[in-house]
Order: sequence, then structure tokens, then C-alpha cells
Amino acid sequence: MGRGKIEIKRIENSTNRQVTYSKRRGGILKKAKEITVLCDAQVSLVIFSSTGKMSEYCSPSTELVKILDRYHKSAGQKLWDAKHEHLSNELERIKKENDSMQIKLRHLKGEDLTSLHPKELIPIEEALENGIACVRSKQMEYLKMLKKNERCLEEENKRLSYILQHQQQLAMDVNVREMDHGYHQREREYHPQMPFAFRVQPIQPNLHQNK
Repeated sequence: MGRGKIEIKRIENSTNRQVTYSKRRGGILKKAKEITVLCDAQVSLVIFSSTGKMSEYCSPSTELVKILDRYHKSAGQKLWDAKHEHLSNELERIKKENDSMQIKLRHLKGEDLTSLHPKELIPIEEALENGIACVRSKQMEYLKMLKKNERCLEEENKRLSYILQHQQQLAMDVNVREMDHGYHQREREYHPQMPFAFRVQPIQPNLHQNK
């Protein structure tokens, strides 16, 4: 007994709708892979669910952008607006400029010079000379800065040395004053304790000389 026909309309039950979406999405992706292998076809498939989740498949031999470009040329329909075209052109221009700058950088490094004509070497030589001049100028500025810092350090060293000598002299003066003060203090304490008395003793005559 065959299956009954399913009426193609929106499934109202959200759970059943999600289950059906998952099954049929898997079936479509499987068919896209099969036709790619069996028929050597280039297939690109993009699916968005009701929740915004994206599923995609693209044949291994191509890319989605290439598929869209082929569609644009074959169908004659304009897929990109003017803004997107401007951005695409700007991106291409930047890419070309980057490639050109990479080539010039290799030339400045001394690479791939054999393919250049003598006239093409002149601007490279000028660029190198200007670069050397800039480097020398930066070196001179750096040396001047070092000398200036050296002078500042010498002046600071002199100032600190003067302060140190001044502090040492003050310390010596304080020590001397303290020593003098201690000496006078001991002298004042010594006089009351050790009084001096002078007494004159009479001279006795020498009796032997008188005889």
C-alpha cells in the first residue's frame, strides 16, 4: 500500500515543521552532492530556515562567488547594486596597489632587480638615497639628544655633590661645637671639685753654713 499524498502547505505545528525541515534539507543536500558526482555538475545550494539558520553546499570544483558570477553573466540579471559594485572595484584597486607596493618593496630590498631596465633603477636609487639621508638625520637627532641628556646628568651630579659636601661640612661643624661644649662643661665641673690652695713655706736657715 503506497503512501498517501501530502498536501503542500505550511505545517502549523512548529515541532512537526522543524522535523520536516530537517529531513527535507538533508534530502536536498544529498541530491545536490549526488548530481555533482554523477553528472560532473557545478552546484551551489544555500538554505535559510525560518529561524535564520543557514545551510549551504557548493561543488568542490568551484566556489559560491564564481557560481553567482556565472549566473550573472548567463542570466543577464544584475545581482549587485551600484554600491556593491563600487566596493568591489575599490577592493580590486586596493589589491592592485598592494601588489605594486609589494613589488617595489622587493626592489628596495635588492630583490628581482635583473628584470628592470636602467631607467627603472633610477627612482629606486633615489629612494634609497633619500632613505639613507633620513636615517642619518635621525641618528644626528638621537646623538644630540644623548649629549643633552649627558649634560643634564653632569649638572645634576654636580648639584648633588655640592649638596653632599655642604651636608658633610654642616655635620663636621655640629660635631666640633658639641665637642667644645662638652669640654667647657667638663672644665666647669672640674674646678669646684679640685680646688687649688697655695701656701708659702718659710725657708729654714742652713745651720752648718753658719758654723
